[in-house]
Amino acid sequence: MDPRDTAPDSWEQEDDVEATIDGTLEEAFTAFNVNAKPFVPNVNAVEFVPTFPMNEHSENLDSVVAVEKISSMDVLESAAPVENGDSEMTTEEPWDQKEAEPNEEVPGGDSCGDRGPSEEAVTEEVAPEIIEEEEEAPAPKVPPTQPDAPKKEHVNVVFIGHVDAGKSTIGGQIMYLTGMVEKRTLEKYEREAKEKNRETWYLSWALDTNQEERDKGKTVEVGRAYFETDKKHFTILDAPGHKSFVPNMIGGASQADLAVLVISARKGEFETGFEKGGQTREHAMLAKTAGVRHLIVLVNKMDDPTVNWSLERYEECKEKLVPFLKKVGFNPKKDIHFMPCSGLTGANLKEPTDMCSWYIGLPFIPQLDSLPSFNRSTDGPVRLPIVDKYKDMGTVILGKLESGCISKAQQLVMMPNRHTVEVLSLLSDDVETDDAEPGENLKLRLKGIEEEEILPGFILCNAENLCHSGRTFDAQIVIIEHKSIICPGYNAVLHIHTCIEEVQITALICMVDKKTGDKSKTRPRFVKQDQVCIARLRTAGTICLETFKDFPQMGRFTLRDEGKTIAIGKVLKLVAERD
Repeated sequence: MDPRDTAPDSWEQEDDVEATIDGTLEEAFTAFNVNAKPFVPNVNAVEFVPTFPMNEHSENLDSVVAVEKISSMDVLESAAPVENGDSEMTTEEPWDQKEAEPNEEVPGGDSCGDRGPSEEAVTEEVAPEIIEEEEEAPAPKVPPTQPDAPKKEHVNVVFIGHVDAGKSTIGGQIMYLTGMVEKRTLEKYEREAKEKNRETWYLSWALDTNQEERDKGKTVEVGRAYFETDKKHFTILDAPGHKSFVPNMIGGASQADLAVLVISARKGEFETGFEKGGQTREHAMLAKTAGVRHLIVLVNKMDDPTVNWSLERYEECKEKLVPFLKKVGFNPKKDIHFMPCSGLTGANLKEPTDMCSWYIGLPFIPQLDSLPSFNRSTDGPVRLPIVDKYKDMGTVILGKLESGCISKAQQLVMMPNRHTVEVLSLLSDDVETDDAEPGENLKLRLKGIEEEEILPGFILCNAENLCHSGRTFDAQIVIIEHKSIICPGYNAVLHIHTCIEEVQITALICMVDKKTGDKSKTRPRFVKQDQVCIARLRTAGTICLETFKDFPQMGRFTLRDEGKTIAIGKVLKLVAERD
């Protein structure tokens, strides 16, 4: 008996039980095999086994198709030992004994014995509606995405803003409203969140899948999800708001076509996010640098008791933000759209809300749908900056196709290392396709390259038109925030498309007048905050880049140091290496 006690868990014990039954009843099996016909009434007898307590439930559950299947399976399983019994009257006993035996003999076997019946009991105790829901919920989720996915226009939306503004919660709520997350799943998250006394966090768990992110309530990696409307296919990129994870946010923003700046209307929270050092300012600026043209500003937490859908508070947030966003480079009339909402209740995300009679515009999802489509050239050279890579039956890379088209079995070149690779399979938002167009978020399985040989920031190109790579380039930079002066020899971290590399300013070439754009005749000895200059920069390693004029997505960059964004810039000229 001892070895059984130390057995790991129910798996092995269940095997053991079955093994002993098989061994002892082998002869009976062969004897009964001839008279297989009397087995038919036996099935009915077993269905009748859960006599008094379970009878009502089993009658109720006959209406549910899903559970009928389960019960019929159980019938067959339990029928096997019954079949070998001597008469129909003994059908109940072996079934009960099988449940009782491990309980009496093996203390460890307790869980094993309970396994079979308890699972059955659980399914029978669950209300029929919930089970029906479980069967039906996934149905709308998968089929529409497959035929429609390639046809609809792809739009990548990045959610940015200060920490705790409610970015992940809004993302989770949108996924629920568009049917991408079942109600059952959210109810489960809600229960788990309640146990941790964090019941308002449950919606964000749809995007924050990492345990660490859930425990702390802070996004670290850029979360990914997708949803569809009647006209478009959207990929949500849920960027982290915490200042420690701004590099991750830049990677997310570099893949986006459209940014949603989430700000909290709650008293005090908007102010901290918008003050110097708050991420509302930094993220808006970084999004513009990353090439995002449209900005939707969601004023979240309007349902908070300190706000209570107040028009005054909404206007106050708007008045403070507009001058700043204008300074960053967004056009308030064309590029920016403000709207109030509540991520937790879902008000004004899909349907208009009665609470907010003063807002006459469209709710959030219809507003996304009504935006003009992006003009993307399909005949340009292939450019796919790599965001991430992993091993899964070969080398898999993730990234957004910036230009050109990619199809299955196509030969491409990985720059800057010039590896020739072949595309084995293409997934666009987890749906397999044969070809992809610009703007789509792709997973590619590649042949001819190891996962270790790829780094984020590498670029897939077509062999006829390779992207430029190098270490030295001239760029126009705007110093945004720096306490002291910047001289030649200054080191910072360069973020360009999805690439992160150390960089040194080797020379300052000239100053640029902000108003007129005139260049100074003499070389400056230093630059300071709010000045614009043209400088020569040199990276520690070889990187892929293009001039801003030729290819804007790969020609704009940010310089960061000590956790702050110091400057933004654009590449003017690539300088050939001297041997």
